[in-house]
Amino acid sequence: AMFSKHLIAILCLYCLVYTARAQQVSVTKSPAKASMYSAILPGSGQIYNEKYWKAPLIYAAMGTALYLANWNQKEYLHYRNAYEYRTDGDATTIDDYDGIYTESNLITIKNYHQKNRDLAYIITAGIYLLNIVDASVDAHLFNFNVNDDLSFKLEPKILRLQNQNQYGLAITLHL
Repeated sequence: AMFSKHLIAILCLYCLVYTARAQQVSVTKSPAKASMYSAILPGSGQIYNEKYWKAPLIYAAMGTALYLANWNQKEYLHYRNAYEYRTDGDATTIDDYDGIYTESNLITIKNYHQKNRDLAYIITAGIYLLNIVDASVDAHLFNFNVNDDLSFKLEPKILRLQNQNQYGLAITLHL
């Protein structure tokens, strides 16, 4: 009787240990943390979510937009100064575009670069906000199962309704 009680106790302990070992530890990511990291340093929320490949894309996109903003700012200042030199009324001022552009052309070119500079800054802000949203969504979907075990089965089926056989097709989708 004593031996069987010990055997049952050992068997119960073994089952508990085996069950505890079989459970997987589920790692979750905090959307608030991911968003905060991305807000402080763009791309760091993606690194927190273990989507390392996204960080260089964010830096490339923001770097390109900022480069274009800077280039358009330089061009805007250049053509604004050219227009000011043309219209300053000083005969000693050298006009680099005399005979090339009219005053109206200089204003049009200046406004073109100003508009593109502003657009590049807006795109930079959009990429920054998209980076934060992406980090939050990735954290929400971190444990989402995306395995390849999807199946679709179509098979003939016979149903018995009101003492009559009804023939049809059954569609089964396993997710």
